Amino acid sequence: MTDRKFTDYCYEGLGLGIFMFSAGFFDSVIDHPDLPVRQNIHSALIRRFLIGLSMGLTALYIFNSRFGKKSGAYINPAVTLVQYRLQNIDKTDAAFYIVFQFIGGALGMYLVYWLFPSWISHPAINYIVTVPGNAGIAVAFLLEFLISMFLMLVVLFCNDNKKLSAYTSYFVAALITLYITFEAPYSGMSMNPARTFASAVVANQWNSFWLYCTAPVLGMLVSERIFVWRKK
Repeated sequence: MTDRKFTDYCYEGLGLGIFMFSAGFFDSVIDHPDLPVRQNIHSALIRRFLIGLSMGLTALYIFNSRFGKKSGAYINPAVTLVQYRLQNIDKTDAAFYIVFQFIGGALGMYLVYWLFPSWISHPAINYIVTVPGNAGIAVAFLLEFLISMFLMLVVLFCNDNKKLSAYTSYFVAALITLYITFEAPYSGMSMNPARTFASAVVANQWNSFWLYCTAPVLGMLVSERIFVWRKK
């Protein structure tokens, strides 16, 4: 392993670590019942929009940061698998990217817990674990599959278009904002096995963890197949 490769792997971990720290922090600040935002904004939809906007802007920063551009800012094992299948990275890089994404995401969540233990552990926040909503597992699985598939389609087709490629990160940030605002009550809005792992390992809550390791991956792999088929 060269120093350059190791640096890229660390950047992938850093990217998801920043994302998870931001998610835990902003979810706590906005949705904790003892803090001013929730006490003054009673609409759950508006609060989810604020959280979604925070996470969309965080993702935008990661995608356009110097370290993000260097590693590719996949920050998601499902995205990494698609990039491997498209031969944009080799097998070794894909494996290390995924390992570092899991490690980085978990460290980001542990940092939130160490700094704000009473906030992140409050039942209203619950370590921002992703679990199926009241509509059930089947609905959560289907929606995780669909939102992951659509997001990956947007990434692949925008990156393949010279006029749109410069705006791919903005489209993704907008989708993250919309998904958290409207879809999160049904599945928790993960799209990312490492993101779900990060919350689960800190909270020691593994309810339906399998769902978030399968539905996003399947959705993004279907997107890759559609993209390849349309290119032929």
